[in-house]
Amino acid sequence: MEDNALSLTSARGLRTARELRAHVSWLDGLTPFALGVLAVASGIYTYLGVTGLLERTGALSFFAAVAYSIAVSVGIFVFWSYVLRLLPSMDRAGDRVGLFLATLVGSAAIVAMSSWLNAAALAGAAAVEQHLATTVQSYQSALERAHSNAMTAQALERDVARTRAYFEDLSVLEREGELSGIGGQGAVYRLLRQKADELAGLEQQIASQAQPITDVFERGNAILNRMRELIADRGPVDQRSVAFAEQSVRLAGVITTLRQLSVAPLVQRAADDLRASVVLPELDGRTQDVRGAQSATIAAALETLDIRARSLSDAAAAVLALPEPQETTYTPISTADAVIRYADDFVPSWAGAIAIDLLPGVLVFILAITHAAIRGGQRELGLEQTMTLADLETAMMAMRRIESRLGDANAAALRHLQVRDPGMPGWAAPQPDGIAAGFPPQAAPGSAAGASDPRAAE
Repeated sequence: MEDNALSLTSARGLRTARELRAHVSWLDGLTPFALGVLAVASGIYTYLGVTGLLERTGALSFFAAVAYSIAVSVGIFVFWSYVLRLLPSMDRAGDRVGLFLATLVGSAAIVAMSSWLNAAALAGAAAVEQHLATTVQSYQSALERAHSNAMTAQALERDVARTRAYFEDLSVLEREGELSGIGGQGAVYRLLRQKADELAGLEQQIASQAQPITDVFERGNAILNRMRELIADRGPVDQRSVAFAEQSVRLAGVITTLRQLSVAPLVQRAADDLRASVVLPELDGRTQDVRGAQSATIAAALETLDIRARSLSDAAAAVLALPEPQETTYTPISTADAVIRYADDFVPSWAGAIAIDLLPGVLVFILAITHAAIRGGQRELGLEQTMTLADLETAMMAMRRIESRLGDANAAALRHLQVRDPGMPGWAAPQPDGIAAGFPPQAAPGSAAGASDPRAAE
């Protein structure tokens, strides 16, 4: 029973192995064609990718791109032809591992010399547009940051106005005699009006910057809109990139102008000078007591001025401490570099570019599994059990050819011995006049007997 079960299993494995071998034989004719198509397709996309990298145009650049693409196509075809033939036929594990490692190295080389160029051809223009869009976002963030800082600095106008109003109120009180006790427009009044006028001038300067800031910001937004239009326009992306670069230079100038329009440095300098630039008026009191009261009031006013100046300077310093706009510069980029830099955004294109080069690797695994199944089906059978009728016919024909050649060789050797050894049975002496041995005299061509035969004469 066990022998019968083993026999049935062996027969089933042999039948499966023969079917798989027939399928592999049929597919062997299709595989080179498919591999050639994949290699040519990869070479075409490689050519497109190379032309995007070469800056110069002309016959030399054309032939250089063609030569590189042909080299890639030939390399892919030859490499996968080697692997498709050799790896599935490896029987020992060590050999399979070694050739598999060589296949991995070759696959990495193909990706390095071809796949990234294929990706550049598939998604190069879109990747450059992505670079332009990212640059626009950076410029927009920088423009908004510069505008925000400038408008925050404009808010210092309220602090300046409040300080100015404070000194104006003090001057009114002094004029009415409620500070130093002396009414009129004396020394204290002139000092207070001096600082109020300085702050009023600073306030006007701050207010005068509001409209220029708005105009420059609107101009920057207009440039951003033009840059977005260039991204969405049709046409070669390299030409649009040139126009985009021109707009980026203009926008960088707008951002710099916005940074210069900020009044925070002006307010900080004015606050620092507010205390240092005090011009003390001459005391004009008629009596020593009056002059003493004026001196005390001026000292108090200066102390208040110092406090207000310090507060204004701190507010300006807080504005200056705000994050500056990020320095943004547009750098032109090639399609291949753009595909690599923004690879995360173009995963499908990368997958297609790599698949067109490494798809034969799947065929290698399929053939390896198939050959392993064929060997597994024939491993427990002897040679006489695995021979097919065609194998038997081929073997019989080979045996006939061998026997025929051995028989001819033996006959030739026997005739040679018969001619040289008179003692051999059937020996015949050499015939004169070139008559071949073994022919009767009358049959020899050109003999006298032949000439006297009337049938010969006829």
